[in-house]
Amino acid sequence: MMHKLRTRKLFILFNVVLLVIASDGLVLAHDSESLSPRLTPRLQELLRKEMQFIDEASQNILTALVAGSDAQVATLAQQIHDSFILRQSMTPEDKNHLVTVAPEGFVQRDRDFHQVAAELAAAARTGNRALQHQQFGRMIEACSTCHALYASDRFSGFSE
Repeated sequence: MMHKLRTRKLFILFNVVLLVIASDGLVLAHDSESLSPRLTPRLQELLRKEMQFIDEASQNILTALVAGSDAQVATLAQQIHDSFILRQSMTPEDKNHLVTVAPEGFVQRDRDFHQVAAELAAAARTGNRALQHQQFGRMIEACSTCHALYASDRFSGFSE
């Protein structure tokens, strides 16, 4: 019975998060500046790799949250925080190019996203499930907001 109640609460939480994300996306789409077309092919590939890693880890976090696996949530969230594939692999020339073409706020949003992932990992390490759900929602909202602002060319749902 307790498992069913927890699963139901989690289902409701994620539906609320999706509703918030959807409404934010509609508002933000009007001010979007797609970043990818302005990046070099190398930076596009690095960003794509980081996004694929984050997507896979986020799906696994959702599974771990539903299963009540704090250790798995902590590990995955910490991996997202530490990923920074783009930053770790960039040459000085890549960094200069990104700073030149990235819309104002892009780099700060990326930093904030990785900080939320660290906060999710910390909540998982302490076993605070309510905070894990909250931080995971914030993390997914950050993804959606960034996509609406800077990648509406790739995510057409945000440009409608």
